[in-house]
Amino acid sequence: MDYVAALFTDVLELHGDRRFRDDPAMFAGMARFEGQPVVIIGHNKGKDTKENIARNFGMPYPEGYRKALRAMKLAEKFTVPVVAFVDTPGAFPGDAAEERGQAEAIARNIQEMSRLRTAAIVVITGEGGSGGALAIAVGDVVLMLQYAVYTVITPEGCAAILWHDATRAPEAAAALRLTAKDLQALGVVDEVLTEPFAGAHRDSDAVFAEVRDALRRHLGVLRQVSPEELVNRRYAKFRQLGVLHETGAPAGQSR
Repeated sequence: MDYVAALFTDVLELHGDRRFRDDPAMFAGMARFEGQPVVIIGHNKGKDTKENIARNFGMPYPEGYRKALRAMKLAEKFTVPVVAFVDTPGAFPGDAAEERGQAEAIARNIQEMSRLRTAAIVVITGEGGSGGALAIAVGDVVLMLQYAVYTVITPEGCAAILWHDATRAPEAAAALRLTAKDLQALGVVDEVLTEPFAGAHRDSDAVFAEVRDALRRHLGVLRQVSPEELVNRRYAKFRQLGVLHETGAPAGQSR
């Protein structure tokens, strides 16, 4: 909510997924960025223990992702850019979430966002955990704060699964390549935004200015691209992730 307050004006929050309830772990709303209309979605953790509990520590239920999708489809209808803020340890894995279709909700969001006929910019501000992050992170441009992380699983969880030993988390973290620098080199992230030493909370105004500048630059470019071209570029962007190039293979060949 600090990013919303600092970067946007005329904010109108949207509530509910029109199926079950309003999920406080996911924010969705309409606003203006430097006078231009945008739709905002993002994980909402809260600032203290009381808010963390009320917002389920930023771990949405299926209705949170369906609310985000509702907002994105509204953006598509009016050809308004989407700005998504990612900060979650992952989607909530509890019984109630599974009963209401957590996997389907995440998969549906990924599918729909990949072919969304309007621009989408993603900003990873803290934790980007697994499908819970990816469900709102299929963007034309993916930005990431310098000290944020983005990973398919937590290092502790990875170590517990692979070696049955959570103390090997540092080894798992190195293998996961979860830092902004590594992910930019791999092409998962398009741009890394500078943070003050030890994190954004040390100088939030400087970070807000950094994010504002990046949004201004990328939105200015994306607004000039047709919906058809946006979809084609986005498809190509994500299809090339994970492509392996064999050492010594003839030029132009890869697998």
